[in-house]
Amino acid sequence: MLNSRMKIILRELMTAEAPISSNYLANLNQVSSRTARQDIKDLNGILSGSGALIESVMGKGYRLGINHDKLFRDFLKETLHDSDKGNQEIPRTPEERINYLIKRLLLSEGFLKLDDLAEELYISKSTIQNDIKEIRKKLARYKITLESRPNYGLKVKGNEVKLRFCMAEYIFDRNEPIIEPYLDSISQADIEEISQIIMRKIKVHQITLSDIAMNNLLIHIAIAYNRIESGYHVSLQQEDLKEITDQYEYEVAKEIVKEVEHHFQVNFPSTEIAYIAIHLLGTKIASQSDSVVEQVMDPEIMELVTIALEKVEEKLNLELKDDKELVFALCLHLKPAINRFRYDMNLRNPMLEDIKKNYPLAFEAGIIAGIAIEEHTSIKIDEGEVGYLAIHLGAAIERKKLTLGPKRCLIVCGSGMGTAKLIYYKLNAQFGQFLDIVGTTEYYTLSQYNFEDIDFIVSSIPISINIPVPVIEVNAILRNSDLLKIENRIMKNKQLVYSYLQKDLVFLQKNFTTKEAVLEFLNEELLKKDLVDDDLLEAVYEREKIAPTAFGNLVAVPHPITPKSARTFIAICTLEKPIQWGEKSVQFVGLLCVKKDSQEDLQNMYDRFGQIIDSSTVVEQLVKAGTYEEFMKVFRG
Repeated sequence: MLNSRMKIILRELMTAEAPISSNYLANLNQVSSRTARQDIKDLNGILSGSGALIESVMGKGYRLGINHDKLFRDFLKETLHDSDKGNQEIPRTPEERINYLIKRLLLSEGFLKLDDLAEELYISKSTIQNDIKEIRKKLARYKITLESRPNYGLKVKGNEVKLRFCMAEYIFDRNEPIIEPYLDSISQADIEEISQIIMRKIKVHQITLSDIAMNNLLIHIAIAYNRIESGYHVSLQQEDLKEITDQYEYEVAKEIVKEVEHHFQVNFPSTEIAYIAIHLLGTKIASQSDSVVEQVMDPEIMELVTIALEKVEEKLNLELKDDKELVFALCLHLKPAINRFRYDMNLRNPMLEDIKKNYPLAFEAGIIAGIAIEEHTSIKIDEGEVGYLAIHLGAAIERKKLTLGPKRCLIVCGSGMGTAKLIYYKLNAQFGQFLDIVGTTEYYTLSQYNFEDIDFIVSSIPISINIPVPVIEVNAILRNSDLLKIENRIMKNKQLVYSYLQKDLVFLQKNFTTKEAVLEFLNEELLKKDLVDDDLLEAVYEREKIAPTAFGNLVAVPHPITPKSARTFIAICTLEKPIQWGEKSVQFVGLLCVKKDSQEDLQNMYDRFGQIIDSSTVVEQLVKAGTYEEFMKVFRG
């Protein structure tokens, strides 16, 4: 059976584009390289006969070879998604321990003693007491408390609806398939039957549910059945119940429950039916036709979307507020979302970590939009909801990229095609995604060229004829001054990401052991150089409270919730060993400071951070770099 460290290693190897070193895997698991190598050896033994093999690449690390796809897929279904049922594996990291303990507390019928839990996890009493402090904070988000009774221990206490929401979040891991073997009294066949019942009824009644909404409803009905069997029932205020029973979705919920009752031979009280109706009310999606969209875009929702997008525009200058498709999408999303918020109903977001990791700019825009909505409605927007807002905003950002596209240029050279190709390859390597080189041509054919789709010409010889696009004259062997002229033409208001870095703000291989120590150090350095306001650190911590800025793959990009500097820059700190940052390990910290009232286009900077976050190889090279020159060589990409 795979232990937690092996799962992490296997997942890293499955997603890596290049071999991964044992040092990097050791840092992820917070163990020695020797232990990491032993884990890899043990994992290879388990993989033997399962269609895969971990290969050692001389001088580079390890990669996963899959020689029998079906065998390997079967292995993943049976092993990777197997839970820690029966306590067969012991949680190692603080995050794993806390999630394990929350599951234990939620599933326990009675009190649990701290001494017993500490013994179960092979940790000290003081360690588990610290974990309990963190658990109290996490449970408080669901308005759940821990009841403590001398000589008895701890027990969760809270409204049954909130307990159920919490169970859905922690018992069913958002990164795993939704069916987990925690609910012993319900089989896979039963789960499939519930799924079929839901799908039949929503099809008949033409209620459209997203895959995520469908999964949430399925999870909650399974939990409801399990809890009813244990004698627990949801309680709702009578006035809330009356309002829900008047809704069309309540009738659909009754039909779903009737079939579930028949299958399981169990009686769902009316409050349970109402609870399922809330799911249908809170997650239904209107038809995308313009006429329906106009109907659902009531003035209040429209005002909310306008306020949110104006705030995003003010802070990030993304030019999205006039994107009609985005406005429609947010209106359609927020109308049912307001209904969820009203009942304190969380919508699990299994894509949250992927969104944060792959679309950091969109996630930042989602946070800004969420804060604007909170201020206008006094409704608390949680991190999962921010993730859903970010999906819509990210789609708009990508649409805008497609509309704008890279600049298109034509190369003219009088020294022969060899030199023209040299210029071509140099420009391609230097500017990549920002420049589309449509081709090379000789001077004498230039007058016959169609310039309709050309933004400018790069020429190594003077051009005397009249042509309708700008000409940038360069040396046949490109110099830095030539590249700068081309960069200015391509980027206009944009800047290449490395222009935001300066040598005295890159601090390499420091030995800090906490997030706080890193942030305090960077803050002191920036204050010494008079680059930021005195309250920068406070604004950074305020942003961290909303959602930690550790995006995975050992990278964190902290920043103040509001601008605190007169110019835009990045202060970098890499660490000798990973530190804990919220629930993730971090070894690369990029403190981003955007200037007040900035009109800069920061998309390319976030894109570069996204590329870094996505590549374990790049992160490993960056944290290994011992000099600014070595670091920048990797960072420029």
